[in-house]
Amino acid sequence: MIEILNGIVETVSFNNVSSVRIYHNRETDDYPIHWHTAMEIIMPYENTYQVIIGNDPITLGEKDILIIPPGELHQLKAPATGSRMIMMVDYSLLCNLKGMDSLLHNLHPYMIIRTQNNDEIRDELAEVLRNYMLQIESEYFGESPYFEARIYSLLISFFVDLGRESNSQERRFGNFTTNKQHEYVQKFMTVCNYINEHCTEDVTVDELADIAGFSKFHFARLFKQFTNVSYYDYLTRKRIEHAETLLITPDISITEVAMQSGFNSLSTFNRVFKNLKNCTPSEYKGLNHPYNQKVDTAAAATE
Repeated sequence: MIEILNGIVETVSFNNVSSVRIYHNRETDDYPIHWHTAMEIIMPYENTYQVIIGNDPITLGEKDILIIPPGELHQLKAPATGSRMIMMVDYSLLCNLKGMDSLLHNLHPYMIIRTQNNDEIRDELAEVLRNYMLQIESEYFGESPYFEARIYSLLISFFVDLGRESNSQERRFGNFTTNKQHEYVQKFMTVCNYINEHCTEDVTVDELADIAGFSKFHFARLFKQFTNVSYYDYLTRKRIEHAETLLITPDISITEVAMQSGFNSLSTFNRVFKNLKNCTPSEYKGLNHPYNQKVDTAAAATE
């Protein structure tokens, strides 16, 4: 299934659909640790399937859905028998849609939609999402006219429904009136989009609070209520995502990566990167370019 592997980077080629690739996978081989710029969605049909993301072993049951965002190190372990759908999606297809990036951030490091959630609303959502997956597969391998446009519309519906449940006003801002709930969701989606666009700059909590129209203390509390992480952790994750795209470039040093990603301290960058990715920036760069690695003695000294 892995087509082109350079170090630990898998290059995904999209064939008959320009932004989606689907495999009806029955292979029993395991796949070594790797990552890719595409989003990966896995749904077993028959038997279980094991995925290891970072240090987390995940066993998927039949019809469970696992979403792996771009850039996450993971490996796949197949059973002796079974089958599963593996879908690769061009990240840019989704992140360029207004408001979608705040949802995509909440997917890190992964999201699982289980068959049995013991929750009526979540069980209903899981069934809806599975139906979207099956319809996408049918369109992908079928011969209907306008199939590519239909696949895109189903994918967008998949993530809109997932996003609406994730941003459920009752769960995010349940202690406010309905009008206030809607208002706050819009405010914090705007803040998230601003962070996404300016993450490499010196973004302050005062600046973000002004955009939202709150005091910084009220803003910090509400932001965490909306995203489940602090504004600082959200900003840091975006900076690390930006750094990952730079680290796969062979002719840029780790010191330059740190500075261009919004980190004023190389030691801080090394520490934060390792906490999030379970490897140092030098190791990450070396895995991706094992034969063409630019030595950065300053970075090595701080790791």
